[in-house]
Amino acid sequence: MNSLDWAVLIGYFGVMVAIGLWSHKRVDNVSDFFTAGGKMPWWLSGISHHMSGYSAVMFTGYAGIAYQYGVTSFVTWSLPIAIGIGIGAKLFAPRLNRLRSRLHVASPLEYLKNRYNIPTQQALAWSGLLLKIVDVGAKWAAIATLLSVFTGITLTQGIFITGAITAVYCTVGGLWADALTELGQFIIQLFAGLAMLFIAMSKLGGFSSLWTVWDKLPEGHTSPTAGPYTVTFLLAYLFIKTFEYNGGMWNQAQRYMATDSARSATRSARLSAVLWLVWPTVLFFPMWVAPLLVEAKKPDASDSYALMTEQLLPHGLLGLVVVGFFSHTMAMCSSDANAISAVFTRDIAPVLSKSARTWSDRSGLLAARLSTLAFLGLSMALATQINSPTFKDIISVVIKWVAGLMGPIAIPFMLGLLRRFRRSGPTAALTSWAAGLLAFYLTNYNFDGSVKTDVALQYQVALPLAISLVLYIAIGFIKPEDTPERDALIDLINSDDGGPEGGASAAALPLQKSGPGSTGVVEGVKD
Repeated sequence: MNSLDWAVLIGYFGVMVAIGLWSHKRVDNVSDFFTAGGKMPWWLSGISHHMSGYSAVMFTGYAGIAYQYGVTSFVTWSLPIAIGIGIGAKLFAPRLNRLRSRLHVASPLEYLKNRYNIPTQQALAWSGLLLKIVDVGAKWAAIATLLSVFTGITLTQGIFITGAITAVYCTVGGLWADALTELGQFIIQLFAGLAMLFIAMSKLGGFSSLWTVWDKLPEGHTSPTAGPYTVTFLLAYLFIKTFEYNGGMWNQAQRYMATDSARSATRSARLSAVLWLVWPTVLFFPMWVAPLLVEAKKPDASDSYALMTEQLLPHGLLGLVVVGFFSHTMAMCSSDANAISAVFTRDIAPVLSKSARTWSDRSGLLAARLSTLAFLGLSMALATQINSPTFKDIISVVIKWVAGLMGPIAIPFMLGLLRRFRRSGPTAALTSWAAGLLAFYLTNYNFDGSVKTDVALQYQVALPLAISLVLYIAIGFIKPEDTPERDALIDLINSDDGGPEGGASAAALPLQKSGPGSTGVVEGVKD
């Protein structure tokens, strides 16, 4: 990178901070900070949902998969995500929006205290918080790895720089700042991705390379499934991502909650699904043809895209593509930080401290911002250890840890929204959660803590979710725990938008108005 590239990068950081400061004016209370007050346009929510779903791991871990195995990187990753979000556009998005509009909550998990009980809510909150620290730590490590390729700075320095910039805008402006910076990041990535696509095509014979280059690539590069990414893995991944990207990753749920209506949330999800179907193919093509352009130095080829960028792009464009790397990681990490802060201040803190239940608007905002900073600091500290024997490497954390552990946490949260699972109560939720976490450990580690090497990847990530799902449903039939209060809550989330907000169910189930000390409790629904 030369001075022009650095100017582009520094200018980008400056714009992100400026957006955060501007967004500060739109944040008056915790509802604004965590759900944009329900005023976010559906198209902005959809772009934000898409951008907050992937990070620089796309340009490191998945670039390595594309380099080694070819088009399977798209078929077994972004394609199932697009399908999963499309499924959730009607199944989950409108229901998640009604959590805010009808139950007046600011955190996705607030409704769990009434849907199940407080122990269930706390189990999901704490386990999800710890998992997200690891997940975001992997994202910081990914972007720092790329930064070190271009600038030569150390991993720790790269983590600190990106984390500090992200901390400024996401703690000042909340979800508004996240969404607006993600819009800017999407525009930047649009230009950067197209620039990389056109330059890669020009090196391989022009536009015709889109259909003439495939027979020149390594054998098996055009196979939809390859290596450890088998058909079984694809089906498992589709199953997992349907839960994860429709709200199992709490930051995704916030995007649906932030729109003005259930219909807008559905439109937001459909836009995100289309973007996941189309845009990754633009980003992946240079990665697929990378074996013809560069020779990766790392065994997992995670440096291939960075090497290709450095060798092919002129200065200025190089800086723009580096900014594109940052845009994805900062989008995901800032949105995760906001979601975790929401869960901590609205779900965990009120249980730990009586004073947290009566926070004023000012105190609630201060707690939200401090908890955001704390989460970012912990994830940055963990990022420096991401290549240790415990975590192994970046891509194993993202694929195995997150995909394997997300299911048991997401099952009670997501299925608890649906009428057909109304019989599943606290026993089903806690048992399925605990069994899923245990299944993850037993499929990945021996009793002495050593890593298992004889279990296929698809089983490592799919078995925990499958076990959680079966137990959640089965226990609901064996030991139904539906009550009139829980049924009324579920009906409120599932009712149409055709009448007054909440309709008859709302009359039978009065809601506590949101306010400075509101904990989102539905009156008449007991813990």
